[in-house]
Amino acid sequence: MSVATLERQIRPIYEALDTGSNKSAIVSCNKMLKKYPSNFLVKSLKALALVRSQKVEESLALCDEVLAAKPLDDATISAMMHVLKGLGRNTDMVNMFEEAYRLQPHNEEYGAQTFFAHMRTANWKSAQQISTRMHKQFQEDRYLYWSVMGAILQASDPSTAPNMRTLLYKLAHRLITSSPSPSYLSADRFHMHISILKELELYDEANTLLESEIGKTICSTSLACNQTRRDIWRGRGLFKEEGKRAQQKIADGDRNWLEFLSILDATFGLVSSSKGGEISEELNNQCRENVTESRAFLTEVAQKDGTKNRAAALALLELAHRAHKHGLPDESSLASLLENYLAQFGDKAACFEDLMSYLDMESGSFERWTAFLSNHQPSFASVGDLQRLINVRKLQRHKLLESEITIESETTRGLQYLNEYMQGLALGKDLPATELQPADDLALLAAHAFVTVWTLTNSEEALYQAVTLLEFGLTKSQMSFQMRIMLIRIYRILGSPSLALDHYRQMNIKQVQNDTLSHLILTRALTFSLAASGDLTYPSECLESSQIYLASSQETSDFIVRAFTAEKYTQIPDFIEFEDRLENSLQRDVIKLEHVRMRLTHEQLNTDIIDMELIELKFMFDRLHHDNRDFVIIPNYQPACKPTFNEQSLMFRTSTGQGWLWSFLKIYIRAFQHASDLDDVVEEKLLIGDRPKKSSDPEVQLPLRERLAIRKPEEAAELTSEELQLIDWATILGDWLEPHHNHIRPPPAVVLAEASRQTELKTGFPLRGVDLKALNGDAHGLSKKDEETPPIKEAPELLTEFFENMLVRFKQLLQSECLPSELLHVATIAQEAFILFAIETMRFKSPALVKIHKLGHLVSQFKDVRSKATSVLKEMSAELIRFGEAEGTPERRSAFVKACTPVTVGQISHDFVLNVAKSVTESRKKVLEGVGKGMVKLNAIHGQS
Repeated sequence: MSVATLERQIRPIYEALDTGSNKSAIVSCNKMLKKYPSNFLVKSLKALALVRSQKVEESLALCDEVLAAKPLDDATISAMMHVLKGLGRNTDMVNMFEEAYRLQPHNEEYGAQTFFAHMRTANWKSAQQISTRMHKQFQEDRYLYWSVMGAILQASDPSTAPNMRTLLYKLAHRLITSSPSPSYLSADRFHMHISILKELELYDEANTLLESEIGKTICSTSLACNQTRRDIWRGRGLFKEEGKRAQQKIADGDRNWLEFLSILDATFGLVSSSKGGEISEELNNQCRENVTESRAFLTEVAQKDGTKNRAAALALLELAHRAHKHGLPDESSLASLLENYLAQFGDKAACFEDLMSYLDMESGSFERWTAFLSNHQPSFASVGDLQRLINVRKLQRHKLLESEITIESETTRGLQYLNEYMQGLALGKDLPATELQPADDLALLAAHAFVTVWTLTNSEEALYQAVTLLEFGLTKSQMSFQMRIMLIRIYRILGSPSLALDHYRQMNIKQVQNDTLSHLILTRALTFSLAASGDLTYPSECLESSQIYLASSQETSDFIVRAFTAEKYTQIPDFIEFEDRLENSLQRDVIKLEHVRMRLTHEQLNTDIIDMELIELKFMFDRLHHDNRDFVIIPNYQPACKPTFNEQSLMFRTSTGQGWLWSFLKIYIRAFQHASDLDDVVEEKLLIGDRPKKSSDPEVQLPLRERLAIRKPEEAAELTSEELQLIDWATILGDWLEPHHNHIRPPPAVVLAEASRQTELKTGFPLRGVDLKALNGDAHGLSKKDEETPPIKEAPELLTEFFENMLVRFKQLLQSECLPSELLHVATIAQEAFILFAIETMRFKSPALVKIHKLGHLVSQFKDVRSKATSVLKEMSAELIRFGEAEGTPERRSAFVKACTPVTVGQISHDFVLNVAKSVTESRKKVLEGVGKGMVKLNAIHGQS
């Protein structure tokens, strides 16, 4: 068959794959394979279509067959690259390209692809060796710089020993200096060169490069090179020279804040760089002179700039602040500088944030500052006057004393902010709907005051007022993400999760924001999940938020490849860090665990789910996590002496970080281990993709059994009292049943043989390397074992006491007129324990297994625990449904409207408040009834022995 004929026949397959018509592609491949059964390109394309159709098991046999043939044509290798990426078999991809390059050593493209394959798997050493070989073979400069970057990345890897790190940088230095073309031909190459010199502290050599005409030109146009130059000069102790250079640039019109920082660093360089001990009077005097000179220069610049640029005025504040910190009296008091700054830039939105760092002042200055703020006369004549008022109110609130924060005073302030907000709305009445109102921050201040009232009184009424005000604010400023974030937090506290989710979705979260902001809605999402009653809103949100991690794993490595191809070396470390932070994101695994918790309430418990989730959770347990969650974006205008709004609005007043994740991972991994037949041997055989790289943390190197038993105070600190009781309960349950699980679990050979047989039934191919003879007529591993059966112990009393304690706590909350979210938390924790009990006892459902191993007495004890759990859940579900019905009554709406009477002013009408009340009460009713009905359903499923 001619090449042209083959291309013509294969083209429809490519078109089907490009358009996502995977089924059509498979049909076309099957037709061609009947004609050409040994065509490996068609087989690789079929494998790709199967992978994209989620038919992973069927694709494996084809994939292995093509790899065994060691393909050399570009089309087959390209198709296989996509197949292996989809399967997560990066090691096989590396081996495929290495073999192709070995068989065709003069194929430059295969060499480059081998290098990129190693880069994708973070195998820096092998990548560096490949690129060195390519440079020797093809004599192209870029391959030398690829080799240099490979050495740098290897040196930067956390697992690299310190002494090896220095050797690698020396290797990189030797390579870059041996280049036939100088590094200054490219800004990226030049940056790589001076970065190596900085790491090796070869400052003289670096200075030669930087002081050359071409070096100065590159630094003037490349921010990365200029920052590295600045670091090198500081490393050499050239603070004074750097300060003079910065002064000249500022005099020439440059207003980069980094240049102002260079002047400040030079001013205090003498006292900052002195290591330990007391600073001599001579150094202090010299520093005073520097302060005087810098103040004169910055004052001149500030006067010249006026209100056009605030950098010099801000630098004067920083100068006074640092002088005070170093114990150097300054003739310009911080209070007077603050007053001048507010007078000059008070009409700027950033004024409050600019001054935040300098508000920690002594009592004399504090009194002067407070009096200055009190003398401000509110004006609504212009947007500038309104912004000045907003900044004054923020500054006044920030410096409130503990004694000034009472229920009455905060209520008064909240209403004052609200009235000023209503007056300020007139200035934005003609703005387009997409613009923010200039008075918005006054609404935020009012909401903060009402939240503080709630923390002082524990009364929901203040939160009703806050949400009413914020909802009204959104009718004027639809794009205000700050109002939406506050509403999300408050609605979750109030037990109105559907409203919180609506606001979260209206924020239009995109791409990496799913990693940084999804904590707003998915933290402890099980509390509000209605998955048990069939509503998959929250599980779907988990899956949607997790798409960024799948996209990152596929796309970021491609960005790295493109950066190498285009020789954009300054971008490569950032791409690699970005990929690492997403791959090992704390929020990624919190979302995954929440999804598992919700999935178990909705789907039938079976070994497929247990086995799959066990492997995933163990991978998570081996990671060193990065916390990428953004809490800074959460507005905070609370007094400095009080907790931030973020801290006040945390549901159940506790954060879910690494400790929370670790605690729940331990109980779920252990429960899944007990219910699963997988051990390390079986898991390794059944694992399709590569095993993720383990963290280098010493604790991660311990045996899994030991790690699961570790309990740390910092982990417990992130748990609520109910969660802590659940952890203890699950631990005791696991300790009781573990000996019996281990005794009756079938041997690995039997498990593998059964898995192979099931795979063959599905795909027509058995698992590789598995001996079906191991079954030996025992299809289910029910044969009696030779070793002695572990003694059966009585069930620990805590197993039933836990459910009694949960019910007692639930009733206490009911009587205390608690928030719905608190009730739901207790109920869902009890429900979670019930599901964990079902998982732990799954293995003992087989009458034949119980009979063979004489476990009748053990199984009979399950009945008491199950009976207690079902009765408690039944009572809780009834109360939740009753509570939910009460929330939907006109009386509850009337109570809401009455509570909001103080904020029903100006444009906030009674009808508007009533609509908010309806939304809140309906949302509460939905979640309370939904969780209650879900518990009834779970009782029916797992309540039978």
